[in-house]
Amino acid sequence: MSQLFQSPFDRNSTASDVTKGVDLSGKHAVVTGATSGIGVETARALLAAGAEVTLAVRRPEAGEQVAADLRAQTGSDAVRVGRLDVADLDSVNAFTASWSGALHILVNNAGIMMPPELECGIRGHEQQFATNYLGHFALTLGLHRATMSRRARNAWRWCGT
Repeated sequence: MSQLFQSPFDRNSTASDVTKGVDLSGKHAVVTGATSGIGVETARALLAAGAEVTLAVRRPEAGEQVAADLRAQTGSDAVRVGRLDVADLDSVNAFTASWSGALHILVNNAGIMMPPELECGIRGHEQQFATNYLGHFALTLGLHRATMSRRARNAWRWCGT
């Protein structure tokens, strides 16, 4: 049986391995959940490859500390922090409404797993479902136009959408 996808990467590969030799200068990325773990490492690798990175985080003060650490570690000042709680659709809508310019990379990383008790979010959705699925879906839709080329955006407007 042949593999459908070929990749030089495996389970031991890091974000830095994946971006090695890639020039992301002039590209803008958003990473959700970028105050710990995979989110921080993804942001670090994107910055090191030359991208401008927005850390989209629930707690901006924690995001500012991560941004300061990333600036010191990568030597790049191209990192900023935006408030985003993907479990709160009002927060998602505010984030997408304030976005301007192009978006080249969207990393929907934020998530929670196995809350100890059933929790419902602001709009009554179960918290894990709201965080891991609904919020990222709304974020992706809200940023859709920013991911399109100028020509595609013009066509999108022309079609009345």
